[in-house]
Amino acid sequence: MTTTVSNETKRALKKRKPWGGAGEVKRHLTFLTMLLPGLAYMICFNYLPMPAIVVAFQNYKLSMPPADSFIQNPFIYTVLHNKWVGFGNFQFLLTSNDTAIFLRNTICYNLVFMALGLVTAIAVAVGVNELRQRFMSKLYHTILFLPYFLSWLVVTYLVYALIASKGVFNRMITSMGGTYNVLYNNIKAWPFIFVIANLWRYTGNNSIIYLATITGFDQELYEAASIDGAGKFRQFQHITWPLLVPTVVLLKILDVGRIMNGDFDMFYCLPNGAGLLKNAYLTVDVYVYNALKGTSQLGYPAAAGLFQSLVGFILVLTTNGIVRKFQPDMAMF
Repeated sequence: MTTTVSNETKRALKKRKPWGGAGEVKRHLTFLTMLLPGLAYMICFNYLPMPAIVVAFQNYKLSMPPADSFIQNPFIYTVLHNKWVGFGNFQFLLTSNDTAIFLRNTICYNLVFMALGLVTAIAVAVGVNELRQRFMSKLYHTILFLPYFLSWLVVTYLVYALIASKGVFNRMITSMGGTYNVLYNNIKAWPFIFVIANLWRYTGNNSIIYLATITGFDQELYEAASIDGAGKFRQFQHITWPLLVPTVVLLKILDVGRIMNGDFDMFYCLPNGAGLLKNAYLTVDVYVYNALKGTSQLGYPAAAGLFQSLVGFILVLTTNGIVRKFQPDMAMF
């Protein structure tokens, strides 16, 4: 027996699924709308400037286009008519006498910040989560979070007031019969000052993600462990830490990608650009800024930014590949 299919049935069978997968866009419209500000920021400040990467390979000197030129935008005209120098700008970065210093400082400081920042952020998150009074937990976390909103310029004056030759510390030491110490000019003290300042400013902010993660853990696990006689340390060791590891791995993969980026405001402002302390605060960003103060060559910072981005990109791929090899569930992609 032959079955006849009507034209209406054929059209219904051939009808495509709604755009977005059976109403998925409409169903998640609220969440997608929340992404729009971040998406607009990323497009404007991350993707639109990407064609300017060519500046890293040019001897960029801004020039005004002539009146009869088809292109009247000075930046675009300069990019199209500048002399190409290839990897000459990168050579400026990697062949300087200060290359070993700023590479050492940038990498070593970031490694220390990553390690100690992880310990202090988790410690704060666990400590705040253990507070039973919600008001006190919010109060303590707010106090620890407030330094994140202070400008490094304000912190610079605070540090100078504390450790300068006539600062608070020296006055306290001399008043008790101690020895006068010019800590501000001591280059050996500045690595510790940078570490303390970094932890003081960023620990509260970094602990937010860990605190939110810990808050979402099943509390019945802790209750069962408490009934079995496990103390707070063993609960952290066998419950909190294993459940927190995926979040830690994800954040550390992202931190590895920023290992070549120094906190310019901190490293430049705190020592106030003192030449005697250069070996302690010179990072990639500070080096490029100092170079730009005596020249209008924009190819140098463009090359430095591209170099930092490429190194970070390679490190993220490498770190994620290592994680995927041993723990596939914890890898980013």
